[in-house]
Amino acid sequence: MTPSDIILLGAPGAGKGTQAKLLAGDLQILHISTGDILRAAVAAGTSLGKAAQAYMDRGDLVPDDLMVDLVAERLQHEDCAKGVLLDGFPRTVAQAQALTRVMAEAGRGEPAALAIEVPEDELVRRLSARRTCRGCGETFPVEALPANGACPKCGGETYQRVDDAPEAVGQRLRVYAAQTAPVLEYYRERGSLLSVEGVGSVEEIAGRALAALKGRRAG
Repeated sequence: MTPSDIILLGAPGAGKGTQAKLLAGDLQILHISTGDILRAAVAAGTSLGKAAQAYMDRGDLVPDDLMVDLVAERLQHEDCAKGVLLDGFPRTVAQAQALTRVMAEAGRGEPAALAIEVPEDELVRRLSARRTCRGCGETFPVEALPANGACPKCGGETYQRVDDAPEAVGQRLRVYAAQTAPVLEYYRERGSLLSVEGVGSVEEIAGRALAALKGRRAG
């Protein structure tokens, strides 16, 4: 059976992380983020992992070609056999083109590219109003925090990330638009782009996403 692979796309603040976990669970496929791939390769001590760690230790970004090789290596694992949901990759057209090649060589077929669409003013509001836990690293909207501002998950101290401050959010969204809008167009031209509205409750958005993905499968 051909695996059912999904690429999850969306601007910062669109809720990709939350939706990725729900969708992967409902569809019974593996949720993989770029960070997961890097950490697994480094922990396993593979040659690619060691190469990636050298860049990370210097504080440099891992180059595109190395990230593509890491993804290709990860897709060979048995836990990817039913399908994967890629979160955070690809971020550029060059990465998308390379991923298409990797998927084809692995016999996995064309993945569905699911874009979560959220208006810019809502993205700015969400990012400016979220806080990150220094302990567990989870993020929460301000309204979800208790009166003392502690992390609802582990009780740790929460703070506003520098890149979540209002003055930084606009720049993040401009960078996303410049880099990732062409990725959306790439998948649109290939006939594999699905878009869902990302405003509403977590459950409502997940329902729209599942309906879109199942509709594509049925088609």
